[in-house]
Amino acid sequence: MGVIIAVVVLAVVILWILASCIKIVPQAKAVVLERLGGYRTTWSVGLHVKAPFIDRVAKKVNLKEQVIDFKPQPVITKDNVTMQIDTVVFFQITDPKLYAYGVENPLMAIENLTATTLRNIIGDLELDQTLTSRELINTKMRTQLDVATDPWGIKVNRVELKNIIPPREIQDSMEKQMKAERERREKILQAEGEKKSTILVAEGKKESAILDAEAEKQAAILRAEAKKEATIREAEGQAQAILKVQEANAEGIRLIKEAGADSAVLQLKSLEAFAKAADGQATKIIIPSDIQGIAGGIKSLVEVAKD
Repeated sequence: MGVIIAVVVLAVVILWILASCIKIVPQAKAVVLERLGGYRTTWSVGLHVKAPFIDRVAKKVNLKEQVIDFKPQPVITKDNVTMQIDTVVFFQITDPKLYAYGVENPLMAIENLTATTLRNIIGDLELDQTLTSRELINTKMRTQLDVATDPWGIKVNRVELKNIIPPREIQDSMEKQMKAERERREKILQAEGEKKSTILVAEGKKESAILDAEAEKQAAILRAEAKKEATIREAEGQAQAILKVQEANAEGIRLIKEAGADSAVLQLKSLEAFAKAADGQATKIIIPSDIQGIAGGIKSLVEVAKD
């Protein structure tokens, strides 16, 4: 019975040892393996088997990109202003072996390196430059940290300044400055608005005057054309009236000619003409003594017309 128990215990121990020698490395992980205290290999994703007792897992490494938010660090600018700046570092382990053996505490090393690098960069900048040069500071810090951490198997992908906290008196001064700047911009905008309004009013008056002048010009042209048309129509009417009178006279002469009027008729027509003359406003009418001669003259005129 004791032998059976010993065999069972031995089998369990052997199975436990064999199970401990089998390792499965998941995605985005790496395992640093040592043999007899020295580096042997790095396991990547998959199933791996190590030798019992002589091999051991020295370090498990996370290959994902990691983020570290460091607490605010006191820094002094070039113009001797002390402020608090906290940073965020995005890094990724690219070489598990260097990460395992390069530095004792990589995260603490990165934090201290970030603080010293930040102080060096801010020390070369004045307060206004520090507040307006975030992108420049981020780029310089990323470059310097990436070079410094490369022997540790770490790649710094990005560095961001999370908060820049100047002293209270500086903040009060900045708030006053911003308020003054806003008031100045408001006055400028108000002045520009009044200027534009004045210009628009002047342009409106100018356009109105131009339109009034154009309207008066068109009205004058239309009046002149109307007067011209009336004069032409009046002249045409007078010409037509004269033409009608001449046509009537010619028609009368033609009728006399066709009728073969004798001297008695001519004398009668002469008397009618004198009678019409007497219908006027004249107070005196002079009648030729030789009315017969006038009649004869008219008769001669008729004969000429016949020829």
